[in-house]
Amino acid sequence: MAGTKIIAICQSGGKFEAEKDGCLLYKGGDAHAMDIDSQMKFDEFKEEIAEMFNIRADCMSIKYFLPGNRKTLITISNDKDLQRMVKFHGNSSTVDVYILIEEALALEVSNMPASRSSRTTLSEAAAAPGDDMPEPDAICCTNQMDTNMDISQEASLVVPIRSSNDERYAKGALQWQNTITGVGQRFNSVHEFRESLRKYAIAHQFAFKYKKNDSHRVTVKCKAEGCPWRIHASRLSSTQLICIKKMNSTHTCEGAFATTGHQATRSWVASIIKEKLKDFPDYKPKDIVNDIKQEYGIQLNYFQAWRGKEIAKEQLQGSYKDAYSQLPFFCENLMEANPGSLAMCTTKEDSSFDRLFVAFHASLFGFQQGCRPLIFLDSIQLRSKYQGTLLAATAADADDGFFPVAFAIVDDAESDDSWHWFLLQLKSVLSTSCPITFVADREKGLKTSIAEIFEGSFHAYCLRYLTEQLFRDLKGQFSHEVKRLLIEDLYAAAYATKPEGFQNYMESIKKISEEAYDWIMQTEPQNWANSLFQGTRYNHMTSNFGELFYSWAADADELPITQMVDVIRGKIMELIVARKLVSEQWETRLSPSMEEKLKKESQKTNSLPVLQSTCSTYEVCGDTAEVVDIDRWECSCKAWQLSGVPCCHAIAVIVGIGQSVYDFCSRYCTTESYRLTYSKIVHPISDMDVSASKDSQLVVTVTPPPTKRPPGRPATKRFGSLEIVKRHLHCSRCKGLGHNKSTCKE
Repeated sequence: MAGTKIIAICQSGGKFEAEKDGCLLYKGGDAHAMDIDSQMKFDEFKEEIAEMFNIRADCMSIKYFLPGNRKTLITISNDKDLQRMVKFHGNSSTVDVYILIEEALALEVSNMPASRSSRTTLSEAAAAPGDDMPEPDAICCTNQMDTNMDISQEASLVVPIRSSNDERYAKGALQWQNTITGVGQRFNSVHEFRESLRKYAIAHQFAFKYKKNDSHRVTVKCKAEGCPWRIHASRLSSTQLICIKKMNSTHTCEGAFATTGHQATRSWVASIIKEKLKDFPDYKPKDIVNDIKQEYGIQLNYFQAWRGKEIAKEQLQGSYKDAYSQLPFFCENLMEANPGSLAMCTTKEDSSFDRLFVAFHASLFGFQQGCRPLIFLDSIQLRSKYQGTLLAATAADADDGFFPVAFAIVDDAESDDSWHWFLLQLKSVLSTSCPITFVADREKGLKTSIAEIFEGSFHAYCLRYLTEQLFRDLKGQFSHEVKRLLIEDLYAAAYATKPEGFQNYMESIKKISEEAYDWIMQTEPQNWANSLFQGTRYNHMTSNFGELFYSWAADADELPITQMVDVIRGKIMELIVARKLVSEQWETRLSPSMEEKLKKESQKTNSLPVLQSTCSTYEVCGDTAEVVDIDRWECSCKAWQLSGVPCCHAIAVIVGIGQSVYDFCSRYCTTESYRLTYSKIVHPISDMDVSASKDSQLVVTVTPPPTKRPPGRPATKRFGSLEIVKRHLHCSRCKGLGHNKSTCKE
């Protein structure tokens, strides 16, 4: 039975009557239908039903008959009961389910979360699919309908606010009081008539149900028992026009005060909020609930508002599904607009989306010509409808600003295979013989992939990930204050330029926790400590260097995939143009940040005594004695090698021999290199309707990945460096900050 679905006909509001043979017959009430299978959980099943009938889940019992026995009702109260019901009715396409509730609670508004499973009212399923299909949102009369049908839509019911006569007409609905005027009124389509009817009912605060509802005729009556209000409209012969043929506009039910609710569907919510959502993309569901309550007198729950927003977003942004089918064209157009770029996507065996890689020529050229051979690898989870992960490679420009090199979107979670594939694509577009230092996590197969694909390069472990893993593995052992001290000592050990400095800080960690010391020493310090690292990482210790880039992706990740990529493309284009214009104003030989570093180092010289050892080596005496090799651009303090800018010891030697310090600065620190980095432009795609001009026979079919966004609110904090928590000293004597009573100068 696993995977087999049956249709549960859920009935409520009626009553059982005993026939002569003892069989029970259920009469009256409303009915809805939903798909169930043996994998469904009872709580989920119960919540579905609660929302269907707008009742509280804790005030109802769910019952059914065994096949061939209509005398004894069986109660469903847990997962096993539900699975037994599915098993018992496995040979049937439907099963009748009866919802018994206390009358006093029947009219309460349900706040249960809406479900994504397939369900509809029975009369909706009777309509043929297509543009003229009856609205799936209507509440229908069901006792005459055939129940053996395909059900694929959703129904939604909300209850009007009934606080006083003054609130009967909410101001937002006043405009709809005359959307239905009477016999003879014409509409362009059945859909237009239904929409007008819904607005009319909302404005006049009554509920209706369909007696007939198809592509050419609609008959509707007031849902209140005995109320004569009724309307019938049908298609004018040989036209698509719908005309009202009969209408009794009299209500004896006193509108909302005698009815249980009225129709307000997700599509209706979407139509109401769409324009506002266009101006305010962060329009929150709770604000939608409040606004619709105030404007239209309708009480939505949070999930109805959220789903209405999802529909409105798709109407504004385009279909997520269509975006995947357009990916091959989109990649082609990106490369046509930006020659020398690489944009490619791959699919799985079932043609569903697998991976997308994008590297613009402007980024590749800028990295190879102007950036240090240093690449940061990191990723963030996407919140899109189909989830996915963004992998990114960023670099550091001559002013220590981040520079985007390449990125990818992968369907699967961040994995060894994904990173291996990403690095293979990156290798194919980078033509550099210089060894590259990669700053990245030490997990996820990156260690193996970097060594294999970029042979001769270096892998510097990200200190942020290292710290996070330390506290994960030694969970619960440290107080907040101890964690702060461990982080400070670990970062100090990593930044130390000499082995003895590294060892001193490690000994400090050992005094705090021998277990933490042992864990850290097993993480290959030669891959993250400055004093032991064989490559050049320019004092960059974490891989999340490109946080601005990740924020671009985060701001656009709820868009369809082609639009998300184009937003990122536009941001890269704006970044390059803006920084190019800024650099044109620079008059210094080094970039501003490097000029500042050089200035600070020059101020430290203070006539440091310099002793020449050989023709190229010098001893500089200060707080410590350091050896400077002027030919190899090295100082024993390692600060020169780490930054690319001469340290105070090197400056003392350079000035002493009468040469310019600028001649001993790395080219990666110069204004010229900065301008080379931003010398190429990313071009826009001229036509975003990429599918229109392509030959459909050459199309690679791409469908959305099977994974969809999980239930629940997505996490808001998805990237960012681990902050070193520092306790600010507060002086009890002078009330100043930065010192305590014992060191106060007052």
